[in-house]
Amino acid sequence: MKKFLTLIALTTVSAAAMAHPGHADTGLMSGLVHPVSGIDHILAMLGVGLWAASLGGKARWALPAGFVAMMAVGFAFGANGGEIPMMEQGIAASVLVIGLAAAWAKRIPVAAAAALVGVFALFHGVAHGVEMHGSSALAYAGGFLVSTVVLLAAGLFAGTALSKNVWFNRIAGTAIGAVGLGLLFA
Repeated sequence: MKKFLTLIALTTVSAAAMAHPGHADTGLMSGLVHPVSGIDHILAMLGVGLWAASLGGKARWALPAGFVAMMAVGFAFGANGGEIPMMEQGIAASVLVIGLAAAWAKRIPVAAAAALVGVFALFHGVAHGVEMHGSSALAYAGGFLVSTVVLLAAGLFAGTALSKNVWFNRIAGTAIGAVGLGLLFA
C-alpha cells in the first residue's frame, strides 16, 4: 500500500500535461503517437473504458463511441480556428472526473454518462485541432482517432476482465482521478 500511495503522490506532482500545444510534426504517424505521449490522454481514455465496463450493457459501446465522435467534432472545431476557454483545465478535469466516475459512479443513466464523456471529449478534440493545420490534418486526425480507440478498448478490456473484483475499478479509477487532480494544480 505504501508503494501505491508513493506512486500516486509522484504522479500528482508531475508537470502540467505537455501534450499541448505546438506540435510541429504532422501526418498519420504523429497522430498515432500523440495520444500515447501525454498522461492526460492516456488516463482519460483508459478511464472511459473502465467506466463503460463498470456500467455494463449499452454503456460498453455508448461511452467509447460517444468519446470518439465528440473528439472528432472537437478536432474539426479546433482545426477551423475554434477555441474553448480553459482548455487545458478542461482536459485535466476530464481525467479527474472520469477517473472518479469509473471508480464510484455505478448508478447513472447511460445517456448522462455518455453526455459527460462527450463534453470532455470536446476538450481533447479541440486541443488536437488547434495544433493541426494544413493538408495533413486528416491523416493526423485519423491517427489520433485510431490510437484513441485502442486506449478506450484497453480500458474496456481491463475493466471487463477484472469486473469480478469491484475494487480493481475503484483503485484504478481513484488513481486516475488523483492524477487528474494533480494535473489541475500543476
